[in-house]
Amino acid sequence: MRVYYRPLVQTGPDRPIDALPLAGGTLWFTHAERLERGAPARFCPASELPDDIRAALMAPRAPVCGLAMDRPRLMGILNVTPDSFSDGGLFDDPEAALAQGQTLIADGAEILDIGGESTRPGAELVPADLETRRTAPVIAALRAGGITTPISIDTRKSDVARAALEAGADLINDVAAFTFDPNIARLAADSGTPVCVMHAQGDPKTMQDAPDYANVLLDVYDFLEERVDAAVASGIPRDRVIVDPGIGFGKTLDHNLALIRGLSLFHGLGCPVLLGASRKRFIGTLGDAPQARDRMPGSVAIALEGARQGVQILRVHDISETRQALRLAQAVWGSSTDA
Repeated sequence: MRVYYRPLVQTGPDRPIDALPLAGGTLWFTHAERLERGAPARFCPASELPDDIRAALMAPRAPVCGLAMDRPRLMGILNVTPDSFSDGGLFDDPEAALAQGQTLIADGAEILDIGGESTRPGAELVPADLETRRTAPVIAALRAGGITTPISIDTRKSDVARAALEAGADLINDVAAFTFDPNIARLAADSGTPVCVMHAQGDPKTMQDAPDYANVLLDVYDFLEERVDAAVASGIPRDRVIVDPGIGFGKTLDHNLALIRGLSLFHGLGCPVLLGASRKRFIGTLGDAPQARDRMPGSVAIALEGARQGVQILRVHDISETRQALRLAQAVWGSSTDA
């Protein structure tokens, strides 16, 4: 039976001499949760971890798009769609999108994630040519306006990704992890572009109909491990792969909470971890906020929990609020305060 190890991440300057650094950052751990399918969780000192697991958990992550992964980085969401669940229709005009991108950067976004296809539950497939017309001109306009901040293209389609890269994008964020269009992996390998591979159970149109897992935390880990291996086999170096557990993509409220509680497990993949939970439905359910625009406080709370567990990239709508909260949390934790 396979054994998984989730580091029990801690913060602060009072660090025991035998503590191990998490992913080369300021967080650390002395123990891990030992997980097996069909068996109760157990705990073990970090000294008992297998050598390969210890190495994966400790190793510093390579920079992504020139950004060091030794502290949480803020990825600003810019949806240029008419129907995204939170900001649909607000920035589908190119001028509005350009202005919002500039605002996000001024507020502290260190990466811009630009998407032209809504992947909200129930969303319909958008043709690649339409998605390209929504995204590539905005990316080109940002670059023409002197914006040098890294730009991510949020797409499942290689044609859209190629046009975005030609327009000036730096990273491909694929919510289907190359399962919708395997050509994205080849494009990323040939162009030397870093990628983010995300877990989703099912297609956006049907993914929330009846999500089901034997063990959501371990099932998602296994999927991401397989997709990282597929990326490497396609010619993408492991140090250019980011992993995302896909909060809200084919998950119930309980599934989302289990993944958030267990986020530190994904450091075992040896890649930077991205958390994208901003304004999602489970936050509205728990926080009594039916409208997505009212879910900022809950979104910040989840982002801070991700940061506490060592997540390297936080994908959020509310940059300035998250940045302020993160600065205060890091000051309390005794870690970096330069977010």
